[in-house]
Amino acid sequence: MTFAVRIVEYQKNTMLSICDADLLGKKIIQDDLTMNISENYYGERFVERDEAEDLLKHSSIINMVGEETVSLSIDLGIASKNGVKVISGIPFLIVFKM
Repeated sequence: MTFAVRIVEYQKNTMLSICDADLLGKKIIQDDLTMNISENYYGERFVERDEAEDLLKHSSIINMVGEETVSLSIDLGIASKNGVKVISGIPFLIVFKM
């Protein structure tokens, strides 16, 4: 599985935006909510699973979209199923590590 990622360093924190690569460029719409999974926000570069795991483990703030991405973060113990929101069938989650 390939993931699209963008990393931003801010005040000693690493913010990771990560999504399933096949979602890049798609628009998700549910009721009054529209979410653009844009290349500008998520598509700085592509990584494979091993690097995605490392980035998820070492980032302070994570914005993630997609079944594979969210499942990986849950498997790693970074996220909980309870926090996952589903928008038009696509899981979405933001994690802030303390």
